[in-house]
Amino acid sequence: MAKVNLDEIDHQILDILIDNSRIPFTDIAKRLLISAGTVHVRVKKMEESGIIKGSSLNLDYVKLGYSFIAYVGIFLEKTNTTEEVLKALNKIPFITIAHITTGKFNIFCKVRARDTHHAKDIIFEIDGVEGVSRTETMISLEESFNDKRRLMHSIFNEL
Repeated sequence: MAKVNLDEIDHQILDILIDNSRIPFTDIAKRLLISAGTVHVRVKKMEESGIIKGSSLNLDYVKLGYSFIAYVGIFLEKTNTTEEVLKALNKIPFITIAHITTGKFNIFCKVRARDTHHAKDIIFEIDGVEGVSRTETMISLEESFNDKRRLMHSIFNEL
């Protein structure tokens, strides 16, 4: 896949969108002293090239009653069952992220739960998925940072 070249205006647009993906293009244009049409064309170009893949909404899970975070490493009976296990895991709505990994675990997941009892139920459900040999769970005490901007700026500095 070809690398897409972005200029400083593209970087600034992405920087603003990472902070607030719902900001109107006219507001971006005012901040950058360019036309809203220019913002629209550049965002469309970045969407078509696959750099921007939709937009997301950040929820405060604590306020929604889901303050418990656990990371679950999954060991499979056989690695050739990975896709089937992932399909089954995808049906468990409290698993928010799943990665196929190398090393100790075959799959590594992030789980959001209401509390420890709810987390236990979710982990038992994961253990019950056909093809799962066993799991190992780590409890998150606190999410210290979750900052996409630092990575984005590091990537921009390499370009």
